[in-house]
Amino acid sequence: MTVRNRAELWLLSCTLIWGGTFVIVKLGLDDISPLLFITVRFAIATLVFLPFVLPVMKSMTTGTLLRGSILGILLSIGFITQTVGMQHTTASKSAFITGLLVVFTPIFQIVIERRLPRLGNLLGIVLVLVGLFLLTSPEGSSFTTGDALTLVCAAVFGLYIVYLDVFARSDDFRHLTILQFVVALVSAGVGLWLFEEPRFVLSAFTAWALGYLAILATVVTLVVQTRYQKDTSPTRAAVIFSIEPVFAAILAYLVLGEEIGLMGIAGGAIVIAGLLVSELWDRPLPGSAD
Repeated sequence: MTVRNRAELWLLSCTLIWGGTFVIVKLGLDDISPLLFITVRFAIATLVFLPFVLPVMKSMTTGTLLRGSILGILLSIGFITQTVGMQHTTASKSAFITGLLVVFTPIFQIVIERRLPRLGNLLGIVLVLVGLFLLTSPEGSSFTTGDALTLVCAAVFGLYIVYLDVFARSDDFRHLTILQFVVALVSAGVGLWLFEEPRFVLSAFTAWALGYLAILATVVTLVVQTRYQKDTSPTRAAVIFSIEPVFAAILAYLVLGEEIGLMGIAGGAIVIAGLLVSELWDRPLPGSAD
């Protein structure tokens, strides 16, 4: 197994975990307000990860502090717009719009890294877009404020993926990870203080949801993404992450009763086909130096 294949399997494992977060957040917002939700999530993540990074804290440079803070700001904006937007849209539709990061990522990759995606990546993106549209069956539904916020989230996450590719090549992934957690915690906390009337109802589900989101969907996945994404391209990573709405839609159907239908099943199959095309067709674009 090549280094890239191994990295992409790790990223796929992150995608499986993230797929469950849409239903969990949708249900959790009944008991906890969105900015408080994010604040507590990243507070737990910071406390859990801190013992692993303390031994190397002294080697953190000013440059690393700046780069980690940039990633943390992008991560904060992405999570805040997605979570607040979730109050005004369905879990499956939120997953679909978030999946549009597969469009934004190659654009940012070209602009920032001057790096063209491969032909298979672009064909995979087209298949993924068709599949995501069919999967979430968005026809007939209006474009809401929640959808607009989630679209901002998709663009920001696309930018985040590219900058993570750039920064992770020169910095210790532990430094970048803890900085992202701390910046996201502070950003959400400031937003909570300025804009939100906190609401928190402690229940067994709320405690379980925060544990899943903080430990599995934040600590584990961001450590893995920060460590391994640099071993593949941003566009390939984005195509892998596009599997997330497939799992989200399945869980939304099973838990929330959101319909999938035959078109949705076909859409999920097309998304997977797009992933396979992107993964297996490695031909560079004409004129590309890659």
